[in-house]
Amino acid sequence: MTYCVAIKVADGLVALSDGRITAGTQLSSARKIALIGPQGAQFLVMTSGLRSLRDKTVAYLKRMMAKRPEGYASLLDVAADYSACLRRVREEDEKDLAVSDLRFNLHTIIGGKMPDDPEPNFLLIYPEGNWIEVDERTPYLSIGETSYGKPILDRALRTSTDLRTALKLAYLSFDSTRISAADVGFPIDMLVYLPQEKVWRETQYDYDELIEQRQWWNSRLKQLAHDMPDGPWADELCPPRDRLSVVPDKSSA
Repeated sequence: MTYCVAIKVADGLVALSDGRITAGTQLSSARKIALIGPQGAQFLVMTSGLRSLRDKTVAYLKRMMAKRPEGYASLLDVAADYSACLRRVREEDEKDLAVSDLRFNLHTIIGGKMPDDPEPNFLLIYPEGNWIEVDERTPYLSIGETSYGKPILDRALRTSTDLRTALKLAYLSFDSTRISAADVGFPIDMLVYLPQEKVWRETQYDYDELIEQRQWWNSRLKQLAHDMPDGPWADELCPPRDRLSVVPDKSSA
């Protein structure tokens, strides 16, 4: 499994992907995100699902792109070619996968701003080759293990959210996911697209590099739960606080 999230705000695009790969009992790391195309027409591809399907689909796409040295004019052109490659791989591999009880499960997010696009955007392409785009009311798309990171994005993210806060929310949605899903974890790749620069910026972080942010968030979550006003259940179900035993919290996430 994996976790990828793509966020569109007024200031630009944010993308985050975990880097954990699981194969049976084996753990390894690999990039699940790539930038493809020439400068000025570069687009992002993030995937969840079988890596062999991802690699084959992207290989077919790059073969098609060899006939377009100038790159794509629009993100819809990218989606059309990518979907054609995806359907070809599905036709070639789906029956063989089924023999091994494997599903054709490749979900893809593509994003960027091509020369003819009025603004940067993200599209989510399903295994069947159909797609949806990010929406103003829900300015993010996610694939993989999506349940755990969704609540914080739904509560706090808006199109008007500034880029720095959007980056924090992307990280916190990943952090919520890795806590609850054993097959999602570090390292993470983080990218932003800045419309004024017409360029992607990218970086990668491992577990030990984000200790400060992780500890800050964990401690404040616990304190907020403690400081939350008592509900009607408090007097009905709990003894007074001074009669409760306090056990030191030694947990670390």
